[in-house]
Amino acid sequence: MTVLWIHLAFAFMLSLSARYFSTPSLSLPAGVRPNRLLVLMTALWFCLISGIRNNIGDTEMYVHSFLTDNFTWQYVWTNDDIGFNIFQKILKLYTNDPQYMILITALVTNMLIMTMLYKYARLFELAVYIYITSGAFIVSMNGIRQYLATSMVFAATKYLFEGNWKRYIPVVLFASLFHQSALILIPIFFIVRRKAWTTSTLLLLGVAVLIVFGYSQFSEMLFSAIKDTQYGVYQSLSEGGANVVRVAFYGLPLIVAYLGREKLSAQFKDIDVIVNMSLIGFVLMLVATQNWIFARLAIYFTVYQILLTAWIVKAFRRKDQKLVYLVVLVVYLVYFFYENVITLGIDYRSDLIPWFN
Repeated sequence: MTVLWIHLAFAFMLSLSARYFSTPSLSLPAGVRPNRLLVLMTALWFCLISGIRNNIGDTEMYVHSFLTDNFTWQYVWTNDDIGFNIFQKILKLYTNDPQYMILITALVTNMLIMTMLYKYARLFELAVYIYITSGAFIVSMNGIRQYLATSMVFAATKYLFEGNWKRYIPVVLFASLFHQSALILIPIFFIVRRKAWTTSTLLLLGVAVLIVFGYSQFSEMLFSAIKDTQYGVYQSLSEGGANVVRVAFYGLPLIVAYLGREKLSAQFKDIDVIVNMSLIGFVLMLVATQNWIFARLAIYFTVYQILLTAWIVKAFRRKDQKLVYLVVLVVYLVYFFYENVITLGIDYRSDLIPWFN
């Protein structure tokens, strides 16, 4: 964890400096433009820390696959997630070192996510801080393909805000070549583009509660429907459900956003889309208390929860905002320690910095 603690401190320092040296901007929702050079340095720092790792989650599985699989065209077309297979096939024409695969995916994923936080987060450094402390950054080093797909769709947020499905859907289709589950964002596009906190919000939460209490019947229908897909294997897995503390952290920003909904709407006209995306993520995490497969689907919505949390400070009175800001920092820091040190025991390793292994 030593590297990750250093990463948190340095990333926050860089991103805070980026906002400190910001300039006014009418083209960005926040009304200010963080310093581009410092934003780039922040993004590259994320790419470096993620790109030089040799463990965490499924990383070692990806390394093994890259080293042992023979990426013939038959392999590419007959295995799942064709886009990622083509990427690995091309990469192996130049190198057999899997570290390059990790580095390139980390580069694309984190550059796209940092760009969106730069454009749409009200407090850039807070969004960067939450990206790390919420566990999203660590998850990006676990589900490499899915977070790569997530970052691609996240980069199309502008089209989601504009309601431009002709440009949004092609991006989703391209992302689905790297992780097929991205296709769920096509129907989601037509669901989230409506006002938040309406009857449909209560209906969505009600459905989630019903699923939780009637999970045995729901799971039978779900796994029957996906048994012949690449996700049918989840029926036999026994990973358990999502941690209730993690679920609570998905819900807290939504509670604050509800209480300050009028003030947030006045500051950012597209906040309802972010709220709705975050709400769907919370619903999936709530259902994930029964089976972890739903937490994997929630990955696509985590990035919007980061944006929402970076806005909710502005839902409070000006005189209270500094206190709220500090509370958010402390609460997420405690959660980061609880989740990654006490619960998961994360151990970051890298061949390039062996003295921290």
